Amino acid sequence: MSNRQETSPVSFRVNVLRLPRKGMPVDIEADAVARTALAEAHALLSVERFRAELMVRPWKSDGVRVIGRVRADITQACVVTLEPLTARIDAEMAATLVPETSRLARNELEGGEFILDAEGPDLPDTFAGDTIDIGALAEEFFALAIDPYPRKPGSAVETEPAPEDPAERAGPLHKGPLYEGLRKLGQKS
Repeated sequence: MSNRQETSPVSFRVNVLRLPRKGMPVDIEADAVARTALAEAHALLSVERFRAELMVRPWKSDGVRVIGRVRADITQACVVTLEPLTARIDAEMAATLVPETSRLARNELEGGEFILDAEGPDLPDTFAGDTIDIGALAEEFFALAIDPYPRKPGSAVETEPAPEDPAERAGPLHKGPLYEGLRKLGQKS
C-alpha cells in the first residue's frame, strides 16, 4: 500500500487492533463529491459509480488480510478521437498488510538471493500505526483496472502511406554528405 500524503476520496479507516476474529465486512459506496474527486485524480471524464465490497480479517499474529471486489462505471476520453467512452470496472482485490515493525515485513536476504514466484502471492505491504485506510487500498485497485489507452471500437490512427521511391523510404539519413562519406568509407574496407 502506498504511503499517500493526501486522503483518498473514498477513505475508510479501520482500526486493526479492534478487528473481530471472523473479520469485518466493509461496503464503500462513493457519493457524488467522491466520484468527482476520483475522476479528477485519475484523469477521467467522470465516475458514474464506485463501489468496493470488502472483507477485512486479521492475518497471522499482527497482520491484516483484505479481500473483495471493486466495481465502477467510468467515462474516459478515447485516445484516438477524444470522444467519451464508457467502461465498466470489475476488479478482484486481495492484499495482505503487516505493521512496519513486523518480522514479516523484513526482506532479509540469505546468500544475496531473493526468489519471487510470479504466480505466487505478493509480499505483504506495510502500514504504520494501528489503522489502515482500506478505501485508499480499494482506490489503488480501481486505478490499476483503468485502461490507460481506451479506444472506441472502429477508431484508428490515420497514417500516411509508405513512399514508393526506395530513396524516400530509406529516410533522411540516406541523403546528404554524411551518408555519402560513410558509404565511401564502407566501400574501402
